[in-house]
Amino acid sequence: MMNPFLSIIIPAYNEASRLPQTLPKLKKFLEEQNFVWEVILSDDGSTDQTLKVASEYFGDQGLIKIKSVKNRGKGFAVRQGVLAAKGEICLISDADFSTPIQDFFKLQSFIKNGYDIVIGSRSMPNSNITNRQAWYREGMGRAFNKLVKLIVLEGFIDTQCGFKCFRREKLIKIFKKMRIDRFSFDVELLYLSKKSSLKITETPVEWHNVLESRVRIFQDSLGMLKDLFQIKINDFMGKYN
Repeated sequence: MMNPFLSIIIPAYNEASRLPQTLPKLKKFLEEQNFVWEVILSDDGSTDQTLKVASEYFGDQGLIKIKSVKNRGKGFAVRQGVLAAKGEICLISDADFSTPIQDFFKLQSFIKNGYDIVIGSRSMPNSNITNRQAWYREGMGRAFNKLVKLIVLEGFIDTQCGFKCFRREKLIKIFKKMRIDRFSFDVELLYLSKKSSLKITETPVEWHNVLESRVRIFQDSLGMLKDLFQIKINDFMGKYN
């Protein structure tokens, strides 16, 4: 796997103002590589010009655009993007690239060494946090991680970092089973991957907080908690079989 075909999946919702800051850096990085790549921008029902802005930077070469009719959630957007991907390796990244694209090589090194899925972590000892979240968001994240361990699964320090890399052939069946449409999709992905005995690891990454978070403190927190229980219910009801 010296020169893999890489699919980069970017879930996006009303990102027209942010993409001009991130896509030029992504394009420059990709054009410097010697592997085949594609960028899949999965628009989760945006009401602005998100897809148009993406086309201005990438044109039609290497860019696949997916448009949801209405806002369904980040999990739904990621799922649609992965199912459309053709690369041997998939990388999921938030549109703000809080983790710089260069950290892909760090995750790829684990894939080369036999791991099926690698998740970036903002909370490991060697994670490089260049700009921290507000104290209440960090507190919300720690509380959520405790609930994840209590309700769904243990073994992960940071399930919610938006920078994840995996072998598509090993994960495609899992993405077809997934049902969580919003922010707890990461937990569902790891839960099903662990249940399928896939080889998973977590590695520290660089992370720079972007102020315009899409996570709403109260409404999304309650929804994420509900979805944790829904994952267990789905499994008990045989919906993942």
